[in-house]
Amino acid sequence: MGLGLGIVLLLAGLVLVLDVVSYDIPNVDDNQLGWLLVIVGAAAVVLTLIMGAIRSRRATVAEHHYDHAPRS
Repeated sequence: MGLGLGIVLLLAGLVLVLDVVSYDIPNVDDNQLGWLLVIVGAAAVVLTLIMGAIRSRRATVAEHHYDHAPRS
């Protein structure tokens, strides 16, 4: 979910920064809002990738329990 949200925020920010769509929001600077969304989206993507790399490095330990004595 973090990767998808980061990409959406990044794209929405780029749309506002590059003036792809001229949409006027009252009392809000579209360019600053766009840069804010770009920074937050990029941070979300980077943090998601870092957290995924950390999770993939963890070792998995398998424990086997036997109900009976081993055969000799």
